[in-house]
Amino acid sequence: MQPVDFTTLMAVAQDLRNHWVPSRCEQVVQWDTTSLALALRTFDQQAWLTLAWHPQAARLHLAEAPPRGQDTFTFSRQLKHQLNHLALVAIDGVADWERVLDLQFGPRPGDPPQWHLYVEIMGKYSNVILVNAQNLIVTAAHQVSDQQSRVRPIQTGDRYTPPPPLMARLPSLQADQQGWQERLTLVPERLSRGLMQNYAGLSSALVRSLLAKADLESDPPTDYLTQADWNRLFQVWRRWLLTLQTGDFHPALTPHGYTVLAWDQPVTLTIHQVLHHYYRDQLNQQQFNHLKNQLHQKLKGNLAKLQQKITLFTQRLEDSDQADQYRRQADLLMAYGHQWQPGLTQMMLEDFITGEVVKIAIDPDKTAIQQAQRLYRQHQKLNRARIAVAPLLAAETTELAYLQQVEAALSELTHYTEAADLDILIDIRNELIQQQYLAAPDYGSSQQRPGKTEGFRQGLSPDGLTVLIGRNNRQNDQLVATIATDNDLWFHSQEIPGSHVLLRIDPGQVASDRDRQYAADLAAYFSRARQADQVPVVYTQPRHLYKPRGGRPGMVLYKQATVIWGQPRRVEAAFS
Repeated sequence: MQPVDFTTLMAVAQDLRNHWVPSRCEQVVQWDTTSLALALRTFDQQAWLTLAWHPQAARLHLAEAPPRGQDTFTFSRQLKHQLNHLALVAIDGVADWERVLDLQFGPRPGDPPQWHLYVEIMGKYSNVILVNAQNLIVTAAHQVSDQQSRVRPIQTGDRYTPPPPLMARLPSLQADQQGWQERLTLVPERLSRGLMQNYAGLSSALVRSLLAKADLESDPPTDYLTQADWNRLFQVWRRWLLTLQTGDFHPALTPHGYTVLAWDQPVTLTIHQVLHHYYRDQLNQQQFNHLKNQLHQKLKGNLAKLQQKITLFTQRLEDSDQADQYRRQADLLMAYGHQWQPGLTQMMLEDFITGEVVKIAIDPDKTAIQQAQRLYRQHQKLNRARIAVAPLLAAETTELAYLQQVEAALSELTHYTEAADLDILIDIRNELIQQQYLAAPDYGSSQQRPGKTEGFRQGLSPDGLTVLIGRNNRQNDQLVATIATDNDLWFHSQEIPGSHVLLRIDPGQVASDRDRQYAADLAAYFSRARQADQVPVVYTQPRHLYKPRGGRPGMVLYKQATVIWGQPRRVEAAFS
């Protein structure tokens, strides 16, 4: 993940100074352990300023409103108590080329600051620290003890000290090309490595951008560059430093991240939009991968346990089928008990119903009557087992079908492409929490999100009818309960876990055979039978659907339906 470097931070600071100083802090909201937002208001605009000290995504930029939820963090409460209704009167740096901004707050614009909020963007050492007018630390996102750092502890009541000074040489517009070039060629090595080792304030992303502007994208060794290459690179170097001086930043998203030096492109996004889009997608991707793996492992474990239980219960029921055989053998022993003689280990008796000769094993220490009593007890035991096991098997089978349905929805989320993908995954996580398969997190990310009508997969039938496809059980329930009308048609793979598919039909319209076939193909494709050539699919009107009492999410029954064969291969190209 690309870190916010000094150049990017200066671009953010300049825009905030130009448009948001002065402004009033009206609210402080923290929604997770590494992110909070300040609500800023001027005479004509309002926005949320995101401050994040995430070890991989530390940043500062304007963004959309934070997610709703209960703020239970002590740090944000302390900031809220001190900064609410104060004015952001200035934004300064603390030292040359340091990635630290000092956000200063006072009673009114023009007043001396009463509070300093230091935002330190320094990778895994990032922090947000509130300091009073006497330069004493009041609170910090990360408290750092003496045992953790002897160089720079950060604790409530201590005096605030800036980070240790940079040891590398600082870039300067006053430096001439000869001295700059000699410094970089002193030790032959890759150009990017030489730049970052010899000068402070550079990041790998910035160096890649500078080399690309100088037509040196291959990152050659310093001793391979021609003088023409050095001349172009030095001109780009000076232009970068001049940009820092004048503030003429050109932010843009790139295939590998973002830049604020897109000089040859028109500015279409603000620096805040660039940072918001990039880090939102990167963090969503990270959360998506982590959550998908967590859910996959949880489902895998639960499905394996259910399969074991079902196998055990099925075996118990098969064993109980022998109960009648034990009773018949006991009846025969009772009827022919007079034929028993001491020491017999078996008796050959004629079944008085079928006429067949039945071989019955006899314990030599027991009489025929005692053996019959033993068989009667086994018969009763197996009968009790059948009565007890049958409902357990039915319950486990129902639970297995439900989890297979959840697994089918999870398997459709192969990789992250948009924010809706993460929303679908969070819905699945929340559903499993609600069904008590997962424990809720320590803070409010498990809260139920309001239902949305967007986010469904959509298709268009050959005759132009809209087809909606549920992506998880919440959406499947929503399709049936709130979206479907009596004119629509509902499709689902027959007795196979898969998505609910709804063919939308306006009043007066009639779905053609090819429309129904298209919807059936989609129901087959978005099921666990996707690899089959043909899949049985049922369809019916939504009025024939009902949810059983106590039914799991996404589970519905139908009173009547028509079977049609879906062919998943016909729609594979459009949705793969």
